[in-house]
Amino acid sequence: MPDLKALYQEVILDHSKNPRNFQKLDPADRKALGRNPLCGDQYTVYLRMDGDRIADIAFEGQGCAISKSSASMMTQAVKGKTEREAEALFDRFHDLVTGKEADPESLGKLAAFQGVSEFPIRVKCASLAWHTLRAAVQGKEFPVSIE
Repeated sequence: MPDLKALYQEVILDHSKNPRNFQKLDPADRKALGRNPLCGDQYTVYLRMDGDRIADIAFEGQGCAISKSSASMMTQAVKGKTEREAEALFDRFHDLVTGKEADPESLGKLAAFQGVSEFPIRVKCASLAWHTLRAAVQGKEFPVSIE
């Protein structure tokens, strides 16, 4: 298992140092701002929709390695998915990081965040972009704040 932990750490660090889809998406059909006031993480998630499918997604902002890598990996995981598929993925990811019954294998590289459940304060870091994505998908205009 130590090799798997090292691989997971490497994946998280890579996405933190080289985040994918880290830019403003213009034009965007929907966007939402998410904040974690406890640690200062703040991201805007942009969506371009094709019907109920996420045709393109991007994010910008700042935060810790956990939040930035989670946002980066989230954008890769949900691009091309329907709103319903993205919501189901959010639920599985949230179960994983909160230590509930989850099937890490069904999450692919997102399983790298499994260890976050051991550090409750980091759950908010890992899930900030996901809550912001949910708000963007639902077309909510007010900022998301997770405290």
